Amino acid sequence: MAEELVFDRARDAVAGEAQRVAPLVRRVLAPNPSPFTFTGTNSYVVGEGRVAIVDPGPASEAHVAALLAATAGETVEAIVVTHSHLDHVGALAALKAATGAQVVGAGPHRPFRAPLDGEAARLDASSDADYRPDRELADGKAVSGPGWTLTAVATPGHTANHLAFALPEADLLFSGDHVMAWSTSIVAPPDGAMGPYVASLRRLIDRPEELYLPGHGPALRQARAFARHLLGHRLMRETAIRARLEEGPRRIPDLVADLYRGLDPGLVGAAGLSVFAHLEDLVGRGLAATEGPPRLSGLYRAV
Repeated sequence: MAEELVFDRARDAVAGEAQRVAPLVRRVLAPNPSPFTFTGTNSYVVGEGRVAIVDPGPASEAHVAALLAATAGETVEAIVVTHSHLDHVGALAALKAATGAQVVGAGPHRPFRAPLDGEAARLDASSDADYRPDRELADGKAVSGPGWTLTAVATPGHTANHLAFALPEADLLFSGDHVMAWSTSIVAPPDGAMGPYVASLRRLIDRPEELYLPGHGPALRQARAFARHLLGHRLMRETAIRARLEEGPRRIPDLVADLYRGLDPGLVGAAGLSVFAHLEDLVGRGLAATEGPPRLSGLYRAV
């Protein structure tokens, strides 16, 4: 059995203040707290003098002003994007206009599959359908400046275009929304997909970094052990879903009520999307079945 997954919900940042969190890295917290963003979105300034900003954050004049203040007297050479949800790229246009920096990231936002008839294209969070980086960074490719290198690590799952970025000069990884200390990541079809998410977790576990700087919440230390526990948590959830289906056909609200006892009512929808992602993956692997393609409203049975 996997060890218990223990979250770190330390509120160790103040919105708008630049705080050094690692060698070469300053964090600026955006003022967009919510049940899905925790204390807000983290933007990171990498380097000194000629710098990169990792994730510009939400559309907030105050946050853009805080990032410009944090980099006053410096040159922003690159705005590096982990993925295209609006809480990470809403400020992109304003920050690019103010700095003239090149935007670097994965390709345009895209769901893992086409939405079904009557299905919302974005079930978990708003995304920027117009997002286009100036430079698309493929897995293993890097953007660099004086004293820093940001190497793309493809981590699809939360979104199809999700990238983490390794900073070898500080032996750390910017993990975006793929792995966070404060919570599990939302994986919601068709925007997200559980099979690729789990595969991406395995990939990070095989990497050497032990410090992750995530898109929300505090820094994650002993990160590989946490990622292993997170993988175990996902596999245990899959096993629990399969066990309930063995007892008889189930719908997603029934599974959520059974598997997430005591859950904050505001998070029931997100839990349903996570269960949906597991069920879609199980159907794809021939371990569960439903009439027609998997849907939120479907009735699922064991195979």
